[in-house]
Amino acid sequence: MKVLPFKIPKPESDALVYQVDLETTFYDQLHQHEEIQLSLVVEGEGTLIVGDTINDYSDGDVLVIGSNLPHVFKSDLSVGKKSHMLTLFFTKAAFGTHFFSLEELHELEPFFKRAAHGFKITSDKEAIHSLFYTLETASKLSRFIILLELLKIASVASYKSLSSFIYDKKYTDIEGKRMRDIFEYTMTHYHKDISLEAISNVANMTKNAFCKYFKKRTNKTYFGFLNELRIENACKLLLSHRDLPIIHVSEKSGFNNISNFNRQFKTLKGIAPNIYRKVND
Repeated sequence: MKVLPFKIPKPESDALVYQVDLETTFYDQLHQHEEIQLSLVVEGEGTLIVGDTINDYSDGDVLVIGSNLPHVFKSDLSVGKKSHMLTLFFTKAAFGTHFFSLEELHELEPFFKRAAHGFKITSDKEAIHSLFYTLETASKLSRFIILLELLKIASVASYKSLSSFIYDKKYTDIEGKRMRDIFEYTMTHYHKDISLEAISNVANMTKNAFCKYFKKRTNKTYFGFLNELRIENACKLLLSHRDLPIIHVSEKSGFNNISNFNRQFKTLKGIAPNIYRKVND
């Protein structure tokens, strides 16, 4: 079953969908779906954009993406890994409108609050991994019970939010395509010079209209978003290519001015690039 933009195809009678993705890359178009997504990245790494925020993902990550929260995975092909992910899809009303409002399930409420912005689980991962690996051979009833176990763990585990801003309207198909085109162009060309005119043309808008459009939907300027993407790439290069001079990291990340790179890096990460490399040794 392939995830299509904005909809998760599923049998009409199924309230819970289990999906295995095993491809060269994960589905790399911006999309949103009504279902909450609870995923284990078995193998693969790259960039994950959720809402307004750029994140990374790697082997073993457990990710939760809330209902109608726009997101896109961009697999890093340079690492030579397959993209393998196990996912459960469900809605809060899938098992009955008031099911998760039952007093017996009150302790699961933190999961749904966190899911609204998306989150990465950072503790109890061994127990979560074990549960995910039992899903393939489990019956539908067992999968439902496993889901409740996963939600229980995720409601008390440590976590990192994936997004800080939620656009309060569901994207139309036209808007979805436009934002997908913007993100795809940016993630493909971030290491090159991107002018406002070029990205406005991708969106098929005037420069002024594009700036307002992007800011309204992400709560940040386009070039602020672009700098975040470039700095996230720089972080990966600093750690994966430790002998690469910082000026070359800067250039490969889309900065043609080392002073601007150092300034942007410190603004976003709080420390200089050379210090970041040392503290993550």
